[in-house]
Amino acid sequence: MSRKLTMEPKVTINARIVVVGASDMGLALLEALTFCPHLRFNNLTLISTHGLPDRCSDDNMRFLATSHCYNDQDQARLSLRSWISVVTGKMKAIDREAKHVELMENGKVKYDYLILCTGLQYQMPSLTSTDAITQKTNSLNPNQPRHRHTRPVPSNLFTLSDQHDCSHVHQWLMDNFVDLTGDAVLYGNTIDVFTCVETLMCLGVSGRRIHVVHPPEDNPTSCFPNGSVEHAVKQALEKEEVHVHHDCLLTQINDGRHTDPVTSVTFTTDTQTLQLECAVFFSFSHKTVDYDAFKAINDACLVFDGRLVIDSSFHTNDPSIYAAGPLTKYSRRYHADQWSDSCFNCKEVGQSLASVVLPLCDPTLERPAGPPSDHDHLIPTYNQAKIQGGRLPGGYNYLHVTKPTAIGNKIVAQKGRDIVTGRTETGNYFHLHLSSHDVVESITCLSQNTLPVSDLLCLYRKHQLLLNHLCSRYDEGLISTSRLNLNFKSTIIRQNN
Repeated sequence: MSRKLTMEPKVTINARIVVVGASDMGLALLEALTFCPHLRFNNLTLISTHGLPDRCSDDNMRFLATSHCYNDQDQARLSLRSWISVVTGKMKAIDREAKHVELMENGKVKYDYLILCTGLQYQMPSLTSTDAITQKTNSLNPNQPRHRHTRPVPSNLFTLSDQHDCSHVHQWLMDNFVDLTGDAVLYGNTIDVFTCVETLMCLGVSGRRIHVVHPPEDNPTSCFPNGSVEHAVKQALEKEEVHVHHDCLLTQINDGRHTDPVTSVTFTTDTQTLQLECAVFFSFSHKTVDYDAFKAINDACLVFDGRLVIDSSFHTNDPSIYAAGPLTKYSRRYHADQWSDSCFNCKEVGQSLASVVLPLCDPTLERPAGPPSDHDHLIPTYNQAKIQGGRLPGGYNYLHVTKPTAIGNKIVAQKGRDIVTGRTETGNYFHLHLSSHDVVESITCLSQNTLPVSDLLCLYRKHQLLLNHLCSRYDEGLISTSRLNLNFKSTIIRQNN
């Protein structure tokens, strides 16, 4: 940092900005506000159930997939704890007239601007009644309405939402499961099922003790867009003798009356009833808005239509309350139900939200009289990649980088060309998809080695000419996995210089 920047005066902002939820989007917003070059915010507050995300130094605690927005090093460098006030608690209610948030612990946090970024969480699975079976066809009905589970959550049933939950589960497993007998049942269709399986096996749990149960889906699509990756994961599960069950709906826990602890679970299939003994149950079946967050939003008379309704500038129907992330959806006047903030890069959406909030607090700018006019009814566009990664069965490190895609879009043959090196069997699979204009549109890696994620992300939206004429060299057979990595690293170094 130069002396000029060190001595640059900053304008002090005392506006009370309260962010609810320590999601990637919320952290990106706080980062943008905290490090604004000419403003100093004195009243930034984060309300989160477990405070700021915990650092995870042990790979055996990584039960969930990651978006690679903020790793441990990023959080250490930002040191947000030094700049913001962190309130550990859960939102109970919003008083729009008095402008404060009520917490479960009976505390109150006043705000001038309230920003909701709570996201979606896995919920306690709702048991499917016999009505879920269509009487005429005797087939499963995946569209059965989901009801909130009102009973206490059993002590050995886990829904993981953040690193704090993962640390708690890790300790519970070491004390109550790993060295004992009994099976683990994982229920769901998401990538988190497979990352959790790999973590269990890394803890020393035999694959024979693990049951993966997939519920039926109305629109059956794999959580792996790449068929080679899906095939490699299936082979790894077979090799480790993990039991996999398809198209099963959870109908009963234990005898239906006494559910704590969970000792057995019953599923309904198209042909028969499946009953499994279990010592621990993981639910990854359905993500939705947390009930307490929904109740606070609904009781505050904020428009809720399956998700919290916002406009293209993150406004709710209250001019002092903003929202972003998977918690939200665009108003129906945009005719864009297939798009939401969950389709885009979380960090980019958070930075976009900060660009909306900053003009409200900057005294050097004329403060807007009200929300901007929205006559065109167009949703915002984002350019950064959607990223997903994690450790998969077989000891694979997985990374998938792709352009934003609308909800419910079926995987179809993409225009352009593919560049593939290595094989999944040898643990060095690398796949680039180039658009019809020879621009990198997606990146898929499956490797037994640690992936240079930051370097690989630099390839997104780069033309193949910037990658040392990649296409012509690949066609000539000059590109192998090792040469490809060296080629990319040298290109990145030249661009950074």
